[in-house]
Amino acid sequence: MKPNAKVCSVHTHSTLCDGKNTLAEMASAAYAAGVRYFGASGHSHTPSPSDAGCVLDADLSAYRTEVLRLRKEYAGRMEVLLGIEWDSQADGVRDGFDYWIGSVHELHSLKTGEYYCVDWGAESLTACRDKACGGDFLSVAEWYYQDVAALARQKPTILGHMDLLTKLNPDGAFFDETAPRYRAAALAALHAADPTVTLLEINTGAVQRGYRKTPYPAPLLLKEWRGMGGKVILTSDAHSTDAILFGYDLAAEAARSAGFTETAILTMDGLSLCSL
Repeated sequence: MKPNAKVCSVHTHSTLCDGKNTLAEMASAAYAAGVRYFGASGHSHTPSPSDAGCVLDADLSAYRTEVLRLRKEYAGRMEVLLGIEWDSQADGVRDGFDYWIGSVHELHSLKTGEYYCVDWGAESLTACRDKACGGDFLSVAEWYYQDVAALARQKPTILGHMDLLTKLNPDGAFFDETAPRYRAAALAALHAADPTVTLLEINTGAVQRGYRKTPYPAPLLLKEWRGMGGKVILTSDAHSTDAILFGYDLAAEAARSAGFTETAILTMDGLSLCSL
């Protein structure tokens, strides 16, 4: 019998970036919840001033040391993978990780010199629209998905919450998600990913934190990815011990609705599949 999807939790954060619990606490909670493939995926360092205290140190030594210590501690009981959530604005070198999640959290304007977070609050999104995009939010969306496409072309192990831009738009306050320009930009970004190499995550983090009622990404994107022959992985984007496996049933239902019958599990030996 193939394993249940709930044995795998590889999108997690700790107090080493913007999480609420230590890595040791996150690993302990994962093991107690029945996880057998646990991945630490701290936010990569960026030069954005607003990221101070919310991302890993530029020197990743302490992060690596703690993950590898936990790997030894749980040897034979739970695999502990060394991952990173690599942001589009990351600096440094992305070497020596078991896997990486490619994500866009903010946009950097050469015109204004400012960084605009797409998921922290309406103020940042409004500033991006008005200062950098001439008051046109669909231009913000096109810019965002251009960055997603650029990251996707780097062949991440996992493409993270690819339509994160919709986090603060549940009621269409900023833009119409059915607009042809928006859909064209989102689909173009998805098509930049290689479905033979990259997994698309179904991410429940924003549901757990009360921003959304459904996981990322939108059904349109999931169905398109299915048509491309891609695979999905269920993640909770956990920032606390109580969120390690949050909403996996919801994510599995989203996958099934898009036509998927299996989800991926990441292990030290590579990728395996389990039935939904």
